[in-house]
Parts: sequence; C-alpha cells; structure tokens
Amino acid sequence: MIVLIAPEKDIPNEIELLHQLFQEGLEYYHLRKPFKDYQEHCDYLNSIDSKYHNRIVVHLHHELINDYPLKGLHFQEQMRIDHIDNPGQYFKKLNMYGKTISSSFHDPQVLEACEFEFDYHLLSPVFTSISKKGYEGKGFNVNHSTKLIIGMGGITNTNIAETLSLGFGGIGVLGGVWNMDNPIQSFINLKTAYEQAWMKKRKAQIKNNTKGN
Repeated sequence: MIVLIAPEKDIPNEIELLHQLFQEGLEYYHLRKPFKDYQEHCDYLNSIDSKYHNRIVVHLHHELINDYPLKGLHFQEQMRIDHIDNPGQYFKKLNMYGKTISSSFHDPQVLEACEFEFDYHLLSPVFTSISKKGYEGKGFNVNHSTKLIIGMGGITNTNIAETLSLGFGGIGVLGGVWNMDNPIQSFINLKTAYEQAWMKKRKAQIKNNTKGN
C-alpha cells in the first residue's frame, strides 16, 4: 500500500500531475492543504475528475465527506488527541459508511497504546525526511505490532525493502514524489520497487512457514 501526501502549497500543474498519478495506479491520496479553507478544498476537489474522488482521504474539513464520495478521513496527531476520546459524538454528523479512518503518529508506543481501531496508521519519521529539514529518521521497528502501520519519512526506492523488513505494511511519501524533477516517473519507480520488495518479502514468509511445517 502506497500513500501519497499532497504538497502543502500548490505546485505548477498539480492537478494535471495528480490525474497522471491516479492513472499510474495511485490508490491512496492524502489531501493535506493546511493553507486552504473549506471552499478552497471544494475548489480543489472539483478540479479533480470525480472518478478519482474515492481514492482521496482528507486531513482537514472532515465534513467534506458528506459532500464528496471520498475514500476516508485522516486524523493528524493533534486532531486525534482533541477528538478521538469521544468518537461517537465526533462522527455523529459525518457519513462514514464504507469510509476509511486513519491517523498520524510519531511515537510507536503511543500508537500501540491507542485504543481506537484505525484502518491504518502513518508513523514517521522512519528515515530522515526529504521534505522537512532537520526531521531526523528514527528507524522504528514495528515487527511486534499487529496493526497496519505505514512507514513515512525519507522513503525512497532504495530503502523500501528495509522499510518492509522493519515491519511496515506500506509506505507513505511526499518529497519522494513531489520534490523530484519528474514526479510521475518517481512514483512509477517507487511503485515498482515497492511491488518487488513486497513480493520478495511474501516469498520469504511462505518459505519460512513451509520450513516450520
């Protein structure tokens, strides 16, 4: 599973590039635009072909899920702290049928202790971030966890296999696509490297299980 986070500030030809990314197989696009208000989020979504709306997860303005057939909602760390203790009340006015719910974490112990059953969790920084200066990687190992955890921070096609070996069930990227000279080719390279690393890991698991029997 590959999660692509939106660039905070719009970049030239962003919507055109995003359409190409969807065509290349992007399934999880996390829309995080902290400088946009509700109407600007609507304008952004309206500029995207509606057939791709079900691949978009919103970080802000969760009520958008009532107006668009989105994939799901994401809770950034502070939003989770503020609201998830009373989820019934929070979700009361949101149409959540069939939607995903995810959240960001920066501490694996906090992630494990969280009692809310998110569909998946973004944990960062695994490696030193490409897009955030001074955001040093922690090399988290989550092999002990039964939760679906997506590794973020400094992910490139050269460390995807290592990310999976650390127990992550997928990768999250931002700078590894948007900061590259050719975002589309960068995504294709990441996707290819991820699929190869995933298949290699699965074969190793099957081989080990066979030995165990």
